[in-house]
Amino acid sequence: MWHNYPILALSPGVKLALAVLIIWSLVWKGIALWKAARNSHTAWYVIMLIINTAGILEIIYIFGFSKKGQKSLPPITNL
Repeated sequence: MWHNYPILALSPGVKLALAVLIIWSLVWKGIALWKAARNSHTAWYVIMLIINTAGILEIIYIFGFSKKGQKSLPPITNL
């Protein structure tokens, strides 16, 4: 049954590197998604939620597009 899981055939060093990469990505994704939600950046939120870039896109958003203290305009509602 376990022979169908190729991840088990990897060396311990590769498994460790993969685990570190997953943790790295999850930390940056969590921070970036939280900031995007707080700033009402829906498009950024959806893009970062769908696309996995090992934290690269999230770091670009955090340091390039998520300005501290910047408030976005409230959504337009039809009356």
